[in-house]
Amino acid sequence: MKLYKKELNTPLGNLIALASQGELFLLDFSDSKGLTAEIKQVINSSKGLLVQGESNLFPLLEEELSLYFQGDLQQFSIPLHLIGTDFQKRVWQELLKIPYGNYISYQEQAQRMGQPKAVRAVAGANGHNKIVILIPCHRVVGSNGTLTGYSSGLWRKQKLLEIEHISCDEKYRLCQKEILTKPASPIY
Repeated sequence: MKLYKKELNTPLGNLIALASQGELFLLDFSDSKGLTAEIKQVINSSKGLLVQGESNLFPLLEEELSLYFQGDLQQFSIPLHLIGTDFQKRVWQELLKIPYGNYISYQEQAQRMGQPKAVRAVAGANGHNKIVILIPCHRVVGSNGTLTGYSSGLWRKQKLLEIEHISCDEKYRLCQKEILTKPASPIY
């Protein structure tokens, strides 16, 4: 299988994408911890060959990322190819169920998977997510509302949440979800 690599410019830094002609295998920030190892794992696991050229997915990926960063896209349509253990894939599938503009805790994610005692394993699998933004691991926070565990930097996690109208303070604690509709009048 042929895999194509492209560097994409975004407001939060450059992203590296690896894709075949039909699926996205990797999307991570160029300065992310472990990116080189992730690229090797994708190539080895897919039995892929990294070649010169352009995947036909890259123009759509660039367009959708641009719309997302402008706040005009809530759901991506790029076909994904997940590489990981069965458990990791289940964790990532659960991430895809968290709607835009919402967040859950690692504990809640584990509970949703029917494994409430697997919080650390769930957090670890989130940390091995190879397709950032599209598989929204940035929507998972600590049980006390703090931002934790984002290999590309907590500042990026904060900015991604802000794009989705979730604000944080300077200590990476969630403050509130911005209210996009007029609140109901209080009853006295």
